[in-house]
Amino acid sequence: MNVTLQAICMIATIALLLAFIHVPLGTWMYRCFTDERDWAPERLIYRAVGVDPRVEQGWRTYAIASVMFGVASVVLLFALIMAQGVLPWGLGRSQDWHTAFNTAVSFTTNTNWQSYGGESGAGYTVQMAGLTVQNFVSAATGIAVAVALCRAIARSNAATIGNFWVDLVRSCTRILLPIAFVGALVLVAGGVIQNLSSPHDVTTLVGGSQTIQGGPVASQEVIKLLGTNGGGFFNANSAHPLENPNGWTNLFEILLVLAIPFSLPWMYGLMVGDRRQGAVFTTAMGALFTLSAGLGIWAETSGALGSMEGKEQRFGIVGSVLFGTATTGTSTGAVNMMHDSMSPLGGGLMMLNMMLGEVSPGGVGTGLYNIIIFALLTVFIAGLMVGRTPELLGKAIGRREITYAALAVVVMPALVLVFTAAGVVLPVAKDALLNHGPHGLSEMMYAYTSASNNNGSAFAGLSADQPYLNLTLAACMFLGRFLPIVLVLAVAGALVSQQRRPATVGTMPTHGPVFTSLLVGIIVIVAGLTFFPSLALGPIAEALS
Repeated sequence: MNVTLQAICMIATIALLLAFIHVPLGTWMYRCFTDERDWAPERLIYRAVGVDPRVEQGWRTYAIASVMFGVASVVLLFALIMAQGVLPWGLGRSQDWHTAFNTAVSFTTNTNWQSYGGESGAGYTVQMAGLTVQNFVSAATGIAVAVALCRAIARSNAATIGNFWVDLVRSCTRILLPIAFVGALVLVAGGVIQNLSSPHDVTTLVGGSQTIQGGPVASQEVIKLLGTNGGGFFNANSAHPLENPNGWTNLFEILLVLAIPFSLPWMYGLMVGDRRQGAVFTTAMGALFTLSAGLGIWAETSGALGSMEGKEQRFGIVGSVLFGTATTGTSTGAVNMMHDSMSPLGGGLMMLNMMLGEVSPGGVGTGLYNIIIFALLTVFIAGLMVGRTPELLGKAIGRREITYAALAVVVMPALVLVFTAAGVVLPVAKDALLNHGPHGLSEMMYAYTSASNNNGSAFAGLSADQPYLNLTLAACMFLGRFLPIVLVLAVAGALVSQQRRPATVGTMPTHGPVFTSLLVGIIVIVAGLTFFPSLALGPIAEALS
């Protein structure tokens, strides 16, 4: 099949399936977070941890709960990893302390950057009791923060934005766990393994020897994708045939990655009482994703036949680029090809997807609250341009709101640029590069972009398992996760206390194609002004050379 036709067919298939999924899933999530009843298992959890589900929290208490939950998760996961040498189903050894710390921060922050080698760095107990658990609760944290911001916009003259513990538990019990259970069965049917068998050697047809891995892979694989986490059970991640066996499992995994991020805007529209608002975000996300996918396929297929370097035959160029676009457009570190082997422009696009702020469509929860922050910036800038009071759904965007929103947008670029600059200067980091020149800059910048955006994918040319890189990348992951969360919740606190005013003839519409175009333009312009000089020295310079 012609590559262009194949790309159009696959993108259209994904779009149709998402169109079929996003309304019922978004509606279900709306009902989950507006339901006043607690399920029996949820009541047991609340009693066990001493939480009163009927008591709501102000934004400061909500923020403290989310950050302290993250800190406690890092400590407990670090201890579990360091103890895996004596645990059942372990490896008989632990990771180095700096690798274990990096791993603990990585999975807690929904990043899933892996400085260790998948199956050779984590035993079955750590995979199941540590990494898989964090894949659920880190994703649930992102959903909880997004829901809190939606409540703040929907409410008037209120002081509370919900209860973090209730939102966290419901995200797990009502959304992530049921979908993951069904999704894992689908993956097993497609050939993904799920067992507790030890690796065993077999004789091949030509008389050689091959090691066949075992492990609880499907249960880890499904939530790594559904929760936009990304950490692979195997070192080859989703390029491994036991994680992603064939073309249709590849398509199913792309749908798992995109399902919740593209459904959350529908939930937002229902929560604020105007479904058109959710449609604006869905359209903006879809436009950015489609444009990136199209440019990526063009970059990888330009020339006589295109380049298959670093790609799997069973996925091809189109399946590989679509997977990469989905995972870098969200906060999913999963890869089914080696991004370091992509063309300069193709690799640069994967990096740019993250530099947009992960809003195409962004991670589970993070994509929605990030695009709402960009909507606040758009309303503020457009209001100044046309001389109208900046307002979003009846809430005025004043000095306090725009300050918090601007700071939330600035955190990620500041981390990326400062730590990348240090990395290409300091010998301890520069010596870890496989390549030098523009491609070496891309390797270093990709690593810190991935960490600061809580993505987790890698260019694979950077030997990151050393103290300096493990610790600085961990710092980027933690600050890139929790500083924006606190600032987003501060925005929620500022908005929830306002009276929601009815629209008038002087109100600037925040729905329709004009506002959607403005929103996409602001997202692209902010990323371009921030990162174009760095991209010009990296992937663009490499492409021109």
